[in-house]
Amino acid sequence: MEKALKRYFPIFVLPTLAAFIIGFLIPFVQGLYLSFCRFTTVGNAQVVGIGNYLKAFADSTFTYSFWFTVLFAAVSTVVINVLAFLVALLLTRAIKGTNVFRTIFFMPNLIGGIVLGYIWQILINCVLSLAGKPLLALNTAAGYWGLIILMAWQQIGYMMIIYIAGLQSVPGDLLEAAQIDGATSWQTLWKIKIPMVMSSITICVFLTLTNSFKLFDQNLALTKGEPSHTTEMLAYNIYNTFYARSGPQWKGIGQAKAVIFFVLVVAIGLIQLRATRSREVQQ
Repeated sequence: MEKALKRYFPIFVLPTLAAFIIGFLIPFVQGLYLSFCRFTTVGNAQVVGIGNYLKAFADSTFTYSFWFTVLFAAVSTVVINVLAFLVALLLTRAIKGTNVFRTIFFMPNLIGGIVLGYIWQILINCVLSLAGKPLLALNTAAGYWGLIILMAWQQIGYMMIIYIAGLQSVPGDLLEAAQIDGATSWQTLWKIKIPMVMSSITICVFLTLTNSFKLFDQNLALTKGEPSHTTEMLAYNIYNTFYARSGPQWKGIGQAKAVIFFVLVVAIGLIQLRATRSREVQQ
């Protein structure tokens, strides 16, 4: 069997490798090249050097969107993971109906981001309004917290499943020994359960952090960056730079922003992975 696997290994790898090269690697390299160009289409690109990057950093809307996204990502990551972990703790107890509640909490994750955005836009604007006008279009704070609520409602159920899997993998012998030694529920949680599920925490924090930075469709559907681009996140700012602004120079600037965005997300993701993996406990 081992010889057969080694012999036919290239045949099985080739389709996936071809899809990766055609669907990701080639477009990525081409996008990196276009970030140094002035263009309207790929065929008429003219190299302009690092000018696009300098203009991208000089764009006040881009820097504002960056800090707005950082603030959003920090708060949403904490809120989602804390609530998901608490729900997972409740649903790993021996109570009736846990499977039903798990299904209910997970269901919002099955709904597309655009649909979720419009659902919450209707809910918030119908319940809250200013002088009879939609609140999300007039109030930056409402738009910010609306995005937090939307993201949490969508992601908590998914992270809950990961935390449940981690909590169920904690050895029962450890919990029984802690109970015999007189450990309280709070001490068991902090000294045993949380250290033992750090691998699940690493995964969930990574997913929520990167998803928060990459948020686009919910931002588009819920606020569209209103009022006056004050709720515009990084991905939506790049989209507007590339498509909403006229002139060939903006496409190159939008592409440069996309490369900067990619580097930021990768760097933040790697830093987070290193920080949380160092706290993982081997079972």
